[in-house]
Amino acid sequence: MRRAVVAGALAVGALTATAAPAAADPITIPGVGTFEIPGVVIPQIPGVPNLPAPGSTAGDKAVQAAQTKLGSPYVYGAAGPNSFDCSGLVQWAFKQAGLNLPRTSYAQAAAGTPVSQSDLRPGDVISFYGGSHSGIYAGNGNVIHASTEGQPVKLAPIASMPFDGARRY
Repeated sequence: MRRAVVAGALAVGALTATAAPAAADPITIPGVGTFEIPGVVIPQIPGVPNLPAPGSTAGDKAVQAAQTKLGSPYVYGAAGPNSFDCSGLVQWAFKQAGLNLPRTSYAQAAAGTPVSQSDLRPGDVISFYGGSHSGIYAGNGNVIHASTEGQPVKLAPIASMPFDGARRY
């Protein structure tokens, strides 16, 4: 009997001695901890090429620039950096984005690529009142514009003024 127990123990020892430890990769659960779970191996995935981050358009940059001037005073003929009229704000914001736009609202309404109101994207230049007023589409149906004496640069619904057209630069 003793010989059988020794033979059994040797057999079990041989099994455990030859068995390799189970592979385990550390698994981190944010806020909980890092664990090694035997038998769980995280597969190696071949590298994915680094794709460039979606770039901001000149229009996006112009909106960002114009937003920094919300509350600035309206002054007829002013083109920034501290006070603006409508076309001066548009010209200044696009200059911050690296584009030179015409100075007057009529010229801004004539340049660029025409865009329908249903296809507006942030950064499109919107003309109102037959082209005598311009602003920058900010998204969600709103425009950033310098309207008139006594009113600072503000965000307003497009529907608050008679839409004349839009241009993309």
